[in-house]
Amino acid sequence: MPELPETETIARGLDRAVTGARIARVSVPRPDVLRVASAAALRRRAAGARIARAWRRAKMVVLDLDSGDRIVVQPRFTGALLVDDGALDDLERRRTAVAFALDDGRVLRYADVRRLGTVALMTPAHWTAAERALGPEPLDPGFTAVRLSGILRGSRQAVKKLLMDQRKLAGIGNIYATEALWRAGLDPSRPGRGIAAAEADRLHEALTGVLREAVAARGTSFRDYRDAEGNRGEFAPRLAAYGRGGLPCPRCGARLVATHAVDGRATVFCPRCQR
Repeated sequence: MPELPETETIARGLDRAVTGARIARVSVPRPDVLRVASAAALRRRAAGARIARAWRRAKMVVLDLDSGDRIVVQPRFTGALLVDDGALDDLERRRTAVAFALDDGRVLRYADVRRLGTVALMTPAHWTAAERALGPEPLDPGFTAVRLSGILRGSRQAVKKLLMDQRKLAGIGNIYATEALWRAGLDPSRPGRGIAAAEADRLHEALTGVLREAVAARGTSFRDYRDAEGNRGEFAPRLAAYGRGGLPCPRCGARLVATHAVDGRATVFCPRCQR
């Protein structure tokens, strides 16, 4: 599932490509991806609106419209927001769930082969309610090591599970939680309340560092993730732990362990140097 670096990359690309464009018409070939508003409401309210900006919140891509509405897309596993200038292949067009025809002849397509992602048209009130349920952004200046320590100290849950809880910290998923904990030398199964202040400092540095590096590399692609231009992310070769179960730890050489015991998700860690 696209996490903060991937959705940030998509949002930045869309902001460059479609900000200022007007939506001429909307088609919804696969209405099962819609949330909040119906296909008829999306067509009626989005057509004629101008895209004021594209940005990211948590794992969502947000398009602000000059009408006050927001188009909110959560790509999940196989979703992609693609700007079609006529060069997109027919397969991607057949996978289109929602299409926004722009006034300059291009089409902004949400394509999703498994249709596990969602597209929502939200009023300001709907957006406020949705955002209220989200935790802070880890790359915001106000997200300090002290704030992270406070999040961890208040829970007995495993530190990896806390990092991935969108109500406590927005945008982090399995890839970057795994990588941050490896960088910080922390066992993913340790309870949050057992993480000392000095360890929280290390984790904060590791988390923000890996996120910034991944954003600079335009995210991590394994199979499905692509940016708005259809390009793949370049961070995968730099992963130290995620997806490397059974291989040597890059830091100490011990065999990395893959387990589902921490939070039901695949977790990879080094039993020797993550304590």
